Amino acid sequence: MLDRVTGMQVFVAAAAHASLSAAARVTGMSPAMATKHVDALEARLGIKLLHRTTRRLTLTGAGADYLAACRRILQELNEAESELAAQRIEAVGRLRLNLPLSFGTRFVAPLLPEFSRRYPQVQVELGLSDAQQDLIHGGWDLAIRIGHLADSALKARRLGDCPMRVCAAPAYLARHGMPRRVAELSGHNCLSYTLSPMQAGGTWAFGTRGEIQVPVQGNLTANNGDALLAAALGGQGVIYQPVFIVADALDKGRLQALELDQPALDLGGLHVLFPRTGACRPRSGR
Repeated sequence: MLDRVTGMQVFVAAAAHASLSAAARVTGMSPAMATKHVDALEARLGIKLLHRTTRRLTLTGAGADYLAACRRILQELNEAESELAAQRIEAVGRLRLNLPLSFGTRFVAPLLPEFSRRYPQVQVELGLSDAQQDLIHGGWDLAIRIGHLADSALKARRLGDCPMRVCAAPAYLARHGMPRRVAELSGHNCLSYTLSPMQAGGTWAFGTRGEIQVPVQGNLTANNGDALLAAALGGQGVIYQPVFIVADALDKGRLQALELDQPALDLGGLHVLFPRTGACRPRSGR
């Protein structure tokens, strides 16, 4: 008994090329064998699929219906085989990840034990830094970046939004009062993040596009959000940080968000970046 799937493949190729000889070439068999496969299909179904002459080959009405079904079945079969083949690929080698320090420590590092259990032959190298780096020349396989992206040779996929919050400890607000307008921040001890253009240079930016510039001053600046968070928790001053850094402290009441007259910025999103040729470079396992 001839293989039914091969018969479908021959039939689809014959319909596409209007020739059994062409179908034989495409499927890598002799014209006689291709003919036998189509004959076997018609015999099994009890219906004629093709009108055959010495000059050309055309579909019957039933053949057209069967062709659509064959194409769908073969496509589903190919997809199923591709999924199974992908499961047989064993990730091996080094995976270099470049991440913002606070985000990587909070959200990526806790996932690594499970990742290592699933892919025990992958060695992960984390580069944790808030400073901008050349990912291609640095040889990084994957990076996460917060903010608006510049044009580059990297591919990007947006993971989500990254809103900001202005907040301070209740003890600080009890001593210095609750600001209600962004202009009042000039009279408070504002702890700034030095790597952000929205906080550098002695101003904080507000508004949907950062168009409102508010002059601020404070006795601490830092290039890491967790350092500023620790200072704010100690009651040192007001901070303007992404929600992912301050959310836990806000939920527990250790910080209080300020309701101001102008909206805080959204940093432009959270993105994963990788080279256009692919992120990691796995090798097929046995």
